[in-house]
Amino acid sequence: MEFVVVALAAGFASLLTFFSGFGLGTILTPVFWIFFPGETAITLTAIVHLLNNLFKLGLIGRSIVWKVVLVFGLPGVAGAALGAWTLEGLSTDTVWLTYNLFGSAFRVTALNGVLALLIILFSIYDLIPRLANFKFNSQWLIPGGFISGFFGGLSGHQGALRTAFLVRYGLSKNAFIACGVSIACFIDVTRISIYFRNAELQNMVKEWPILAMATGAAFLGAYLGRQLLKKVTLEWLHRVVAIFLILLALALGSGILDWQANNLP
Repeated sequence: MEFVVVALAAGFASLLTFFSGFGLGTILTPVFWIFFPGETAITLTAIVHLLNNLFKLGLIGRSIVWKVVLVFGLPGVAGAALGAWTLEGLSTDTVWLTYNLFGSAFRVTALNGVLALLIILFSIYDLIPRLANFKFNSQWLIPGGFISGFFGGLSGHQGALRTAFLVRYGLSKNAFIACGVSIACFIDVTRISIYFRNAELQNMVKEWPILAMATGAAFLGAYLGRQLLKKVTLEWLHRVVAIFLILLALALGSGILDWQANNLP
């Protein structure tokens, strides 16, 4: 069952990124989170995210504006490293809350609580037009790279902020997407290298079947998105997804959808 759910989420999210500039990590992280611990969910998403972005570079990489990529991406790498190290400090052993519901015991850990809160905040960001359309001044490009990189390293949420900072540069649609994809690759490589310092995550090789399924579905979504780039707008669908993610984050953060892992004696 998890193979089907993850594959559908990966393909849909990958397609959606071509129309919004973000979406894959935001959608796929909570889906992986249903079936895996928080750190594993973020790492699996990061790997799919990186491979998918490398695939998209093959489709649209000729439109890259390297000056923008380097000015934004290098601070992004530093921010991603700090965000990934911060994630390491969030422990699943630190329990914020325990409660009983319908005869089962649940707990909210520091990691789950923070990740759920970030998913909710970034989903609300997408829902409010004034926030979603906000554009930072061009002098914020360097600090913007660091900030978006930090949240990319912490939870994978990098696209929304990157879009808000880059949109001021008046790039063409193809150049805008190509620059965003290139910057995301820098951030993904940085955070994955830090995630894998965790001994438990080094054992994720056994999860290669679901990882391969998610990556293949993301490739298909990217290909379809490239074909439809000039033909379709999915703004209304993005709003629906944002509402769904808020509800999903509430369920995951409260432990309701993670009851098998969090059920207490």
